[in-house]
Amino acid sequence: MNIADDLRQRLELIEPVDAREAESIRLTLDRLTWPGDLFDEEQNDHHVTASSFVVSSRGVILHRHRRLGIWVQPGGHVDRGERPQDAALRETIEETGLAARLLNPIELFHVDVHPGPRSHTHYDLRYVVIAQPTDPCPPEGESPDVFWFAFDAAQARCEPALAPALGKLGLAVAKWNVGDLSSE
Repeated sequence: MNIADDLRQRLELIEPVDAREAESIRLTLDRLTWPGDLFDEEQNDHHVTASSFVVSSRGVILHRHRRLGIWVQPGGHVDRGERPQDAALRETIEETGLAARLLNPIELFHVDVHPGPRSHTHYDLRYVVIAQPTDPCPPEGESPDVFWFAFDAAQARCEPALAPALGKLGLAVAKWNVGDLSSE
């Protein structure tokens, strides 16, 4: 199965948290039908990106985006030959300095289509990542403002369009035993 078909199946399993996510799913499904590389930011100004909601017994990680100045989850562009879930994990490690792992490597948790830099449009695939509840230690060159937040505090701090996804995540995490998951 090719990557577009695999993503299509994963997108169709998401229960949208709100109308914005429902529209983002629709737009992303459409984007999967376009010719060319889904992830190449040079080939097309509408490209798929990947990010992660990093969770532990301490809550969720947010970082202040270096260029945009908004509080969001770690994420970025998908490198050539990389699967989006692997990009989400790589970006997490790069931006937080934390050892982490995907909760479920094939499950998409949330999707959002939004403007990116240079008049690009990002079709962001969002995964859940588990980390130890230790302090983040981002390397030089990454945003130094990376912190754990309780879910209600994260919703109050984050870029406003992210708040419903964090609410959905908080409810899901309350059902999981994250303390046990992050110690594996």
